[in-house]
Amino acid sequence: QVVELISSAIGDLVQGIYYENSKSSEENCLTDDIGMSRWKEQVFLSHSALLAKSCQAAMELAKHSAEIQDMAFQYGKHMSMSHKLHSDLQPFVKESSTDTMAFSLNSAPAILHQEFLGREAWLEQIREPPHRCACVFQQLREAIKAGKGVTSAIDLCRCHGNRALAALERFPPSEARDALANIVYAVTRFP
Repeated sequence: QVVELISSAIGDLVQGIYYENSKSSEENCLTDDIGMSRWKEQVFLSHSALLAKSCQAAMELAKHSAEIQDMAFQYGKHMSMSHKLHSDLQPFVKESSTDTMAFSLNSAPAILHQEFLGREAWLEQIREPPHRCACVFQQLREAIKAGKGVTSAIDLCRCHGNRALAALERFPPSEARDALANIVYAVTRFP
């Protein structure tokens, strides 16, 4: 059972990374309409499956019930989703004088911004002059920050964090459970 879980997690990871790499090499990847449901699917494959299935496998090795294994899976899945959202949000929430942090147009805040803005308005916003210019990139980043995408991504990050914490509640109180909860708190806290 453990070998099957880890094998399928590695398979998911390879599939997710292959998809990400093949999409980023395509010419029109900047204008893909991936949407949040596709984003979640992609993040599960390339980030969450390995942690979720590893947590489940650990409970299998410890001879816990299927219910406890599922709670461990849920913790790993939602913890990883929170972590990815936290990572995607950094270019939009970090404040510093030299804030030129790059971001992906396929990050959660950008996708949520696109969904709120509408497809046509989004395409107008990302069209650039023939030469790439940092000021256009900065303007796009500011437009995304000013829209609802960032606050919605923060809310989604906290939602996944709360689901991870709810899964932890099924485990008896311990230092290990507190440490796992602290990881969730760290990735759901924003300035």
